[in-house]
This record gives sequence, structure tokens and C-alpha cells, in this order.
Amino acid sequence: MMNLRKSQDRGYADHGWLKSCHSFSFAGYHDPQFMGWGNLRVINEDRIAAGMGFGKHGHRNMEIISYVLSGELAHQDSMGNIESIPPGDVQRMSAGSGVTHSEFNHAKDQTTHFLQIWIEPNVAEIEPSYEQKTIPVIEKDGKLRIIASPSGNDGAVKIHADAKVYAGLFNGPQSAMLNLAPKRKAYAHLIRGTLTINGQQLVGGDALFIEDEPSLVISDGVDAEVLIFDLSH
Repeated sequence: MMNLRKSQDRGYADHGWLKSCHSFSFAGYHDPQFMGWGNLRVINEDRIAAGMGFGKHGHRNMEIISYVLSGELAHQDSMGNIESIPPGDVQRMSAGSGVTHSEFNHAKDQTTHFLQIWIEPNVAEIEPSYEQKTIPVIEKDGKLRIIASPSGNDGAVKIHADAKVYAGLFNGPQSAMLNLAPKRKAYAHLIRGTLTINGQQLVGGDALFIEDEPSLVISDGVDAEVLIFDLSH
């Protein structure tokens, strides 16, 4: 079973300095049909204006992943981390028993475009932690590269959740297949371009809610960048 949700059907908020598309209910956007999928709770596609950002705020018991698409994201948190996150890096913050952080775009003339992803953890009240890794473009080119997993193996960041996240870049004849275990859910988020998954065409911003599919076949990409989530029910 696969259900397509079009990009334009997402929630949208324009705060002037921040423009955000919400794949699931978040802040002022609420839709009881879209509260999450499996243990995936949030995907916000955010664009932060030059010199602006999110001031210090708190999180608890959530696995938070940032995936920067363009520009750069400055991160500072109560654990003492002061980092810059460029395109190609994946950042994971386990909020656990509680953490505060801020996220800013310090550039004077460039918008920061990134995805903020929340996944519900399978353990609560753990000590907060932070991790950041660079994912080379060549490792995503024409294939699905794991970027987050419970083990943290193969160059992925380690998340305290029953989920795996893959990123891929597809263009022209490139294709890939991902096998899914029974009784798992999956979710595909096409960041940009066009792409076909199991015969269903997507355009940038579209998503697929996937259940009871043994595998995913990814093909026919045109300048496509995609994230695939393997999720618990």
C-alpha cells in the first residue's frame, strides 16, 4: 500500500524570517490525519533568512536530525557544542532528559534551506548527546546511503530509535532497491527533482506513505534527491 501526498498539501507557515512547510502537524498547523507515520513525527522544510534563526529553546525525549540543503546552519547547545552544519552533513541531537539549543543563519546574503526531522525514541530520559557526520555526494550518487540508524554503522549517525534513514541522488538511468522487513512502515520524502518509486511518480516536496510493501524500487530520477525512512509501526 502506498499513498501519495503532494507537496502543496503540506502545512505552511510564513513568519517573514522563516518559511516552513510541515509534512506533519506542528506548531500552528494541525491536521489529525497527519500526526506522524510510525515513529516519524516531524519533517519541516525550513528556509531561514540571512542573519536570522531560532533562539534558545528546549527539547526532551526526541531524536532530532538536521539535513542541510543549501546555506549553512549554526548550532549551539547546552551540552557545549558550537558547530556549523554545511550541505552534505547530517546532524543528530538526542534530546533525552532535556537540552536547549539555538539554530541560526549567520550569512549576510544567503538563505539557509534545511530539513528538520523528529523521530520518537525507543528509550526515554537518556543523557542528551550530539553527533555530526559528513556524507560525501559520491556515496549518495545513484544509491541509497544510510545516514541514520540504531547502530550508527557504515558512516551513519546513531539514533536511539527503531528507524533507519537513507539518502540518495538519482538522475537518468540510475536505480536502487531497498528491501523492507514485514510489518514495517516506510516513508519517502522527495526533496527535489522528479523520481519514480514502485511505479509512482513524485515531484519535489511530494511524499509516499508506505505499508505492506516488500521492497522499494527507485528509478527514473531527474536531478532527484530523496530521503527514505524505514520505520516501526
